[in-house]
Amino acid sequence: MIGQIRGIILEKQPPQLLVDVQGVGYEIDAPMSTFYQLPDPGQEITLFTHFVVREDAHHLYGFYTRDERLLFRTLLKVNGVGPRLALTILSSIAPDEFVRCVLNNDTASLVRLPGVGKKTAERLVIEMRDKLSDWCQAVPVNGADLLKQDTQGRHQVLQDAIAALVALGYKQQEANRTVTRIDDGAASSEELIRRALREMM
Repeated sequence: MIGQIRGIILEKQPPQLLVDVQGVGYEIDAPMSTFYQLPDPGQEITLFTHFVVREDAHHLYGFYTRDERLLFRTLLKVNGVGPRLALTILSSIAPDEFVRCVLNNDTASLVRLPGVGKKTAERLVIEMRDKLSDWCQAVPVNGADLLKQDTQGRHQVLQDAIAALVALGYKQQEANRTVTRIDDGAASSEELIRRALREMM
């Protein structure tokens, strides 16, 4: 099991990171809650990781805090929730807000998350309520203070945001329409993703 990675960020293409660890580049999938806290490429980062081994592929998931990883692992224990859906959930709602929804039986808010239907929302509440009762809630992240404008062309910024939303489960047309509507010409791809997720929820 790979529990932690420390290295230099080479690329940030939500929801994937490329991190150089002593000459070896690790491709790591991370939720947007982690992306909002990452430094620029070229800077060192330490991520808490979860390693998933399957017959056809190996996947490494990275998280900025232990609490994020704990919530991810707790989600994986819910019937019908796999790594991709767990990552999408953590990208679409702040960890502490998700915990609040579960503890308050707020299935109405949960069904607004991409990939979460009524039955899945009910399972999340039933199967996670007791496990999250003592969960240490994460401090809400102000991504706007941590994000910087990408130096690439504006078109690439928009395409990166759209691609990330599609990877998180949204339809291409919906992602394209939303990102185009909210773009102010200055926000980074990560900021656009954050705004788009709020819009589409």
